[in-house]
Amino acid sequence: MEKQARMDRISNLPWDVLDTILVHLPLKDAARTSILSSKWRYKWTSLSQFVFDDKCFSNTSLNKADRWDEIMKIIHRVQTYHSGPIEKFKLAAYCCPNHLDLDQWMHFLAEKGIKEFVLKEFYFIRRFKFPHCLFSCQQLTHLELYGCTFKLPPEFQGFKCLARLQLRQVYIDNDTLENLILQCPVLEKLILLKIDGLTYIKIHNPNLKHLQIDTEFGNIFLENNPRLSSICIHLTSVKLETNLPCSLEEWKACNLFRVLGCLSGVKRLSLSGHFLEFLGTPNVPERLPERFNQLMALELREVSLKSLNEVTVFLSILHSSPNLEELSISHRDLEVGSYDRPIVEFLNSKYLLGSLNHLQVVRIRGIMVSRPEWELIKLLLASSPVLKTMTVVKYSGSRIPESLFLQVDRASENAKIISLTL
Repeated sequence: MEKQARMDRISNLPWDVLDTILVHLPLKDAARTSILSSKWRYKWTSLSQFVFDDKCFSNTSLNKADRWDEIMKIIHRVQTYHSGPIEKFKLAAYCCPNHLDLDQWMHFLAEKGIKEFVLKEFYFIRRFKFPHCLFSCQQLTHLELYGCTFKLPPEFQGFKCLARLQLRQVYIDNDTLENLILQCPVLEKLILLKIDGLTYIKIHNPNLKHLQIDTEFGNIFLENNPRLSSICIHLTSVKLETNLPCSLEEWKACNLFRVLGCLSGVKRLSLSGHFLEFLGTPNVPERLPERFNQLMALELREVSLKSLNEVTVFLSILHSSPNLEELSISHRDLEVGSYDRPIVEFLNSKYLLGSLNHLQVVRIRGIMVSRPEWELIKLLLASSPVLKTMTVVKYSGSRIPESLFLQVDRASENAKIISLTL
């Protein structure tokens, strides 16, 4: 009797309380509550959130087609018995969705007032055509798409509540992407990964705060983003595009000044070596006219110190960042060859004291102790009066002996050097 009474107390809780409890369980476990009693048989089908991930499958050896069949069994029950809104849908199980099934499910979600729609990685031969029905979901706050292609319908009024947008392996053209971003007035976070169909990227959004790009493009425009504080741009290869919507004056302007010069409010900046190379054409100023006064952390990934363009841009950014506190550099030069004398002479001629008065932490990873790498280490140590730690990770072999660092002049008496090897 006591056990039954306890069960009754749980069963008689308000639905919003039960929903809050059940959505924190894996969907497979939430569905198992159907065996508790007839009253619980279909409760799980009316959840406000449905997350399909690897925890949904009792048999972990199912192939990707069978996984989708299992998911569809759940979806069919939900479509039959669900009452109330559905706020979140997430597909994060590696499977092979049937496009017609997925399209019908998305129409069902659009009618249920979906707020968070997430398609993670799944298997596809051809991209899924994103249905127009979801473009009418004005209540969407979070949208992540994978493996699809879409165009904005003529009647699209924008996503008035969308705060986060992520596109991965999506096919989208230049104008569609630009208009989509522009019509999301409260968008705060934008992530673009391995996008197809773009020759350039144009991002204008007065509310955007966080931007991450990891894809190929010919050019990029970032004007009119006054609130951008965190930027991560990884360009896989340099592919300059000349047929772009910009004036002759804009095309002739230094890419570093044109692209980053309008982002003086950035606090965290992460750039790839290939993007530094892109920014290095044409002539690079020693420092930007408007400095990065709020920049606290700078990360440079897969940099080549054999490229004078990349080195020039890197030092120009340092000169323009008077309040920088953290600097991280990783290298893509994995073999020691003949060094380029102009790069060594260029590094020897630079003096950054006065530009790095707040730099406290430096991390340099993947070096081979080439002459340009060593000159950069010397330059940073000589120019950082409040440096606390410098960690240097050698790519292979024995670590750099500490005695070698003792021969280098340091602006900071308290700087600790940590020498490691991969």
